[in-house]
Amino acid sequence: MHKPKYFNREELLKVDEAVKISEELVNNFFKMSSGQWLRNRYDIKTAKDLDGHEYVQGPFAQVIKYEARKKEAPLGSSSYTLYKVCLQDDSILSTIQKENLLLEPFLLYILSHELVHIIRFSKYKQRYENKNEADVTLDEERQVHFLTHEILKPFTIHGLMKVFDFYKDWRAGNNFES
Repeated sequence: MHKPKYFNREELLKVDEAVKISEELVNNFFKMSSGQWLRNRYDIKTAKDLDGHEYVQGPFAQVIKYEARKKEAPLGSSSYTLYKVCLQDDSILSTIQKENLLLEPFLLYILSHELVHIIRFSKYKQRYENKNEADVTLDEERQVHFLTHEILKPFTIHGLMKVFDFYKDWRAGNNFES
């Protein structure tokens, strides 16, 4: 039986750095003020911190929408939407090894991609009707890949072009605008 792999301490530092960079790049691309950005409540977790239903086979990450409320606020009127980005360590680590990709640019792409989803969900550019990202339409996935590429293409990081090549089929033939 396959024992799942988890990010080690060094890889977790790379995840943390990729989160910071992707947040800045995505925020700048969508020209959001800090107030707007903070309203998009989300959390990013690696596989060790996921609940059983947050694991998926295949995708490198998924966004799950939760309704949340502070413990001291018992009324439903104080609830808010919380998006959880669930990184799938095993799938990411297996793919970088198989495809000879560097972890940093791959994480940057994945995290930027998931943040674009969250912004589109929160701005109602795409409805979030399902609790599983696997149910998001192919057109929406293509649009998000296009936007992710637009966000990252001015950014110079070793290995990013190989990641773009890995995802090229998702951008092929699209007629989207940023």
